[in-house]
Amino acid sequence: MSGLGGNPLGSPGALRCRPPAVATVQVEDDKVRVTRWDFEPGAETGHHRHGWLYVVVPVHDGQLLIEFPDGTTATAELKAGIAYSRPAGVEHNVVNAGATHLAFVETEVKAFPG
Repeated sequence: MSGLGGNPLGSPGALRCRPPAVATVQVEDDKVRVTRWDFEPGAETGHHRHGWLYVVVPVHDGQLLIEFPDGTTATAELKAGIAYSRPAGVEHNVVNAGATHLAFVETEVKAFPG
């Protein structure tokens, strides 16, 4: 995911067992980055840290498996059009845990103009 400040898989040369999610940057300027993420079943983002606050709007209903650096996991049920946000600093790997294609649009906030 964006705002990563480096290799989205963690260390250079990191191995990946799952197929990668596809990130398509739709808008980027000095204030925001908007990325559409497309996941086939089982696809993942790779472990990453968010450098900015972000808002996600699912395109489809679906289920995510979230893997945290300490080895714990969580699941998240996504509903099309129902947004959620997370603060800067979140670290995780995001995996499509469903049996069908999943997509969401992520908006990262880079700046807060005054």
